[in-house]
Amino acid sequence: MPIHQRHSISSRPAAPDETDESESPSTPTPPITNTKTKNNATNPEDGGKSDSENGIGVLDVLRILGGILLLSSGMSWLATGESVTWGWNPWFLRVGEWKALVNGPVRLTDAQLAEYDGTDPKKPVYLALNGTIYDVSAGRKTYGPGGSYHFFAGRDAARAFITGCFAEDLTPDLRGVEEMYVPIDASDTPSAENPVPTYDPLAPAGHHTPDSAPKPAEKSKSSDNVGAKKPLTRTELKIRREQEYRQARKKVRAALEGWHVLFRGDKGKPYFKVGEVVREEGWLEKMEPRELCEAARKGRPVRKD
Repeated sequence: MPIHQRHSISSRPAAPDETDESESPSTPTPPITNTKTKNNATNPEDGGKSDSENGIGVLDVLRILGGILLLSSGMSWLATGESVTWGWNPWFLRVGEWKALVNGPVRLTDAQLAEYDGTDPKKPVYLALNGTIYDVSAGRKTYGPGGSYHFFAGRDAARAFITGCFAEDLTPDLRGVEEMYVPIDASDTPSAENPVPTYDPLAPAGHHTPDSAPKPAEKSKSSDNVGAKKPLTRTELKIRREQEYRQARKKVRAALEGWHVLFRGDKGKPYFKVGEVVREEGWLEKMEPRELCEAARKGRPVRKD
């Protein structure tokens, strides 16, 4: 073999399988780490805080809220003796409201309503207020037979709720009831000599009784009357009267709403609305107009000016 051929063969690089394993570069072995960390191990991404310091969970929040609610309910029961919600009693927390919602509204005539006065233990006790029927069965001892307010059961006695005349005004007729809030003059205060105020500033001329007609202001020569208030003109009397009646009607509505609030259960009483009274058209005009009862007349406010 020629010399140059032997030289090329001897200088041929060794094959990979012919290299010495001891001379091959070694790859570093990564250290074995424990993937399980302790609960109190710190997390660099959380700023070095431990898992127990990252905050509270949803379950912890529910526990805190539940404890606060339980404590508040207990304090409410101790303070009020009957309510765990501090007197707050919305309709969606009342069992009776849901029962009435499921059963549907009750629609009764006045004659049918009379059958629910508590005499039949199998029937609920109803009363009506200005056409709205309420279930007061929870107060059967009060509104049932022998109860102190049994006369309200089985009827609409809206007028009596306003005037307080339970013997005379057990009727839904509210016509003229606002008179009890209209002020009267001091000279018209009911008494033995003048039992009923008769002067109406809006009455036509010549329709006043002799004792009730306004007296003309006496002229005095004394200088003390220089600053005296002049009597009101007929127009001024009419304006004042209209304002007084407007305020009186507002007071009637407010008084009715106060009773509605009670019987709806808004004040914590276990009463609730069940329906409406059905009446024929023109029913009110068929009833005789009523005068104010004696207690309402005597309770009328006295005008100060």
